[in-house]
Amino acid sequence: MSSDSPKNSPQKRILKLLGRKKAVSVEDLKAGTKSKETDSKAVYALSRSIKNMVEGGLAELIPSDQGEFMRITPEGRQQLYRNELSSTEMPIAKHWDGKWRMILLDLPEDRKSEREALRYLLKKAGFVAAKNSVWISPYPFEHFFGNIKKDLGLSTELMIIVTDTLDEATEKSFLKLFGK
Repeated sequence: MSSDSPKNSPQKRILKLLGRKKAVSVEDLKAGTKSKETDSKAVYALSRSIKNMVEGGLAELIPSDQGEFMRITPEGRQQLYRNELSSTEMPIAKHWDGKWRMILLDLPEDRKSEREALRYLLKKAGFVAAKNSVWISPYPFEHFFGNIKKDLGLSTELMIIVTDTLDEATEKSFLKLFGK
């Protein structure tokens, strides 16, 4: 399925769900669709999406005594991140918890496309560039970027710092910048 598919396509919903869990029962996926959408076209679209995702290497089916389960593959996780990058908005917490999130990003020139994609994602998540490779935000996205770090193998290229202390002048300027 292409990345320009509708916002709530079955594939995107399934990928999002699989991205949060180790595995999901195929029957639960189908049952969830049937209870929410009685339209047989929706059930068919879900079945086709499952088949296409498995054939496309985005997910795999795992048979077990309790039924068939589906889990996301590394390729599926990359597609999930592409979907998130291409979405029009990211949820940003309304209330500040008093902590600053800093991300230090150091990707070499030969990984420029990855670096640009991460910068784009940082901007969408409400981070601002404090210095060339230092991004800061009051918004709680450290777990999201922690997952990206782990999944993309950026163990030395991406560092996440959460702190409640900045020097007074720096904190004043960032509070003003973020409207806090």
